[in-house]
Amino acid sequence: MAGVRRRPARRRGRLARTVGWLAALLVVAVGAIVLVLNRSQVLPVAQVRCAATSEGTSWYLTPEQADNAALIAAISVQRGLQARAATIGIATAMQESKLVNVTHGDRDSLGLFQQRPSQGWGTAAEVVDPVHATNAFYDALVKVPGYETMAITAAAQAVQRSAFPEAYAQHEAQARAWASALTGWSPAAVTCHLRAPDAAGSVEGFGARVQRDLGALPVTPGTPDATGLPVTVTTAAGADDVRSRQAWSVAQWSVAVARAEQVTTVAVADQEWSRTRGTWQRSGSTVPVGEVRVTLAAR
Repeated sequence: MAGVRRRPARRRGRLARTVGWLAALLVVAVGAIVLVLNRSQVLPVAQVRCAATSEGTSWYLTPEQADNAALIAAISVQRGLQARAATIGIATAMQESKLVNVTHGDRDSLGLFQQRPSQGWGTAAEVVDPVHATNAFYDALVKVPGYETMAITAAAQAVQRSAFPEAYAQHEAQARAWASALTGWSPAAVTCHLRAPDAAGSVEGFGARVQRDLGALPVTPGTPDATGLPVTVTTAAGADDVRSRQAWSVAQWSVAVARAEQVTTVAVADQEWSRTRGTWQRSGSTVPVGEVRVTLAAR
């Protein structure tokens, strides 16, 4: 029987040293990556998100979803509808598109509400325009008798005529939390944890977005400084409690669109949301009733 050939000790030693060097290089590489990530303050993907908190429960959306929820709620406010309309609109879009403006769907369904051009909702280009789609949804909703007191799923179904009429109900609690905050009834309820801005903000662009979503509200630029580009949004005239609620609507809309619009801080009443912190906290000064002070990134 042939004997077993043994590997020379010298060769085994070289192999062990090679493995040791590779392990050491791997440790150094991992350490360098961690150091770079810490220095650049890059947030894990799971932490880049927005939330609406109601009765101790936080309902999370991606920044893209939050941006679309903000639009749906803002248009309801602009049209003078009750907060319940925003709840119905957000719940519907959650079910139909997961609050993402998709360019595909069942048959010719498109957009946030999966509206079908062949069914009279508009052209293909129109139904993938979130503003047109949202207004078309509300145009149909306000024609539903008693929608204000109907079950959310029943009101949504009266507009959508879905093959799954009960599906909207599963989104009611989350939609209600987001709608209540974005229409100003639940102050300091919307938060977003975001990465640092990836571009400079635009005062003109932000003002145009305010006009598009919220209507003809004055947007006044401030003097740029080291902290960024300040702007003040002023709500319509009215009683202090109404203007306070409107201001919270604008403020939380500003937080929800912060990633797209490069917003770094939002101040209203005696509270401030900061992009670096991601939450609301009491500030050292009080913003006048009916005003919202927003800072855009300067770089």
